[in-house]
Amino acid sequence: MNFPEKNYKASNKTLNILLVQPPIEEFYLTSKRTIPYGLASICASLEAKGYSSQILDGLATDKSKSIAYPSGFSYLSPYYGREDISLFSLFHQFKHFGYSYEHIGTRVRDIKPFLVGISSLFTAYCDQALETARVIKKFYPQAYIVMGGHHPTHFPEAVLECKAVDFVLRGEGENSLGLLCDALKNKTALDKVPGIGFRDKGKITLHPPVWIKDLNQLPLPALDCINQAYYQRNKKAAITMVSSRGCPMHCTYCSVSALASHGKFRQRDVTEVLKEIEEQANRLDIGFIDFEDENLALEKKWILALLSGLNKIFKGNSPELRAMNGLYPPSLDREIMTAMQVAGFKTINLSMGSFSRDQLMRFKRPDVRRSHDRALSLAQDLGLTCVSYVIAAAPGQSATSSLNDLLCLAQRRTLAGLSIFYPAPGSLDYGVCREKGLLPKHFSLMRSTALPLDDTTKRLEAVTLLRLARILNFIKTRIDNHGCLPLGEACESEVLDGDRDTISLKLVQYFLQDGIIRGVDKTGNLYAHKTDTALCQKFIEEIKNLPLMGVEKGPLEFS
Repeated sequence: MNFPEKNYKASNKTLNILLVQPPIEEFYLTSKRTIPYGLASICASLEAKGYSSQILDGLATDKSKSIAYPSGFSYLSPYYGREDISLFSLFHQFKHFGYSYEHIGTRVRDIKPFLVGISSLFTAYCDQALETARVIKKFYPQAYIVMGGHHPTHFPEAVLECKAVDFVLRGEGENSLGLLCDALKNKTALDKVPGIGFRDKGKITLHPPVWIKDLNQLPLPALDCINQAYYQRNKKAAITMVSSRGCPMHCTYCSVSALASHGKFRQRDVTEVLKEIEEQANRLDIGFIDFEDENLALEKKWILALLSGLNKIFKGNSPELRAMNGLYPPSLDREIMTAMQVAGFKTINLSMGSFSRDQLMRFKRPDVRRSHDRALSLAQDLGLTCVSYVIAAAPGQSATSSLNDLLCLAQRRTLAGLSIFYPAPGSLDYGVCREKGLLPKHFSLMRSTALPLDDTTKRLEAVTLLRLARILNFIKTRIDNHGCLPLGEACESEVLDGDRDTISLKLVQYFLQDGIIRGVDKTGNLYAHKTDTALCQKFIEEIKNLPLMGVEKGPLEFS
């Protein structure tokens, strides 16, 4: 490859490497899930090699701008098109979250980096990553641009079609990015860089993804490179932790399972994890820690050592702990959950999948139903709340099966977390969708909010299930706060006023009478959402005969 001339000095420290988290365009954004932990890990590895590095986080701002639906999203308008101020609203406006591309380009031009690494983790957001690359190349063409993450790992050729991207790095980039910097600095052969992809004289060279064998050999992430002032919760620091990578389970829908084209399950030594947390505790007033692992509690000795170590670090002033990716129910017993409660867990996120034995088998997921209920019982004893996650609209999955999942959750002390399936590149189900011709036409549609499949669960059924889950959780909250739910009378008014809770209660009463899920605009005008009538009627018929449970109390009494 011909190397463009760059103006740099011999010392690595004078070569500034800039890592960029691009903005996102979506219906909503959960900022506590966007902390650029992976980029901080790569920063640490670059610093260990003598390179100067920093993070430009395009999401570390409250800026957002409403934009038109992207091309190909028009079919969602009947489902999301009108605003709804009730508690059952789903999505309305499509937005650009984060800094503008021009702001990012200007910042890069001011920083004048030798190389810019752009994170492209999710295929649905690859357009924003590529646009970030194009703008950076326009504002500062002197910099090399490399893209890494899950998307370029699986679609390197598509990424390299963008002329602004000079290289892709496939797999995990802590080691390979530093080696790429060495090759560019010294003008040595690029094909010695593991995981690389690049163009040369019209030909694309691709190396297979590279996975780090021993995570303990990596330096601790340079978390001081993250804008912690933005990622706060209740005026205290909120941090992300990753203690393992990959997953030993065989779930078909997951892109990091043992059946996926991902590195095998690897877990860090608990002493390394605690060392990382202690370093942050010495620097920050931590109020919240989210463990983004797939299997935090899989090894009992390990998780107990972690929780014990956290107690020693925080000495009775524990931050709130969460495992928002979900915990595997069979891994939880009384000893572990007691230790979790003592260490600072208040809510337990449980990965269920489905209550259908047949669907669990299709997902190649162990039957976790009994262990799930055991975890709920233990949580109740310990004063912990729970959220249980099920998947709907997967290939071959019926809407009736998903409705039954909601009805099962209705009878248990837990919130219903219903996720719409999307084909995750690298997963077994992605291959199934490809073979059946079910894949969306555009990468941008591979997201839950786009209701990507129209298979055995139709899109109208999928959006109805989402709204029914919202209604169910409102009823659960009502049980906890009031113990009863007035049935009310049929809808007579076309205008409602009051606060969101008052309006939402009225809407539930109307729904239980006539099966119509309504929304309310800002002026109080009522309208009917587009939903599947049969699912709504079945839901109403069933819940009136079930012992409905709140998250903390139950059963519900209708009055």
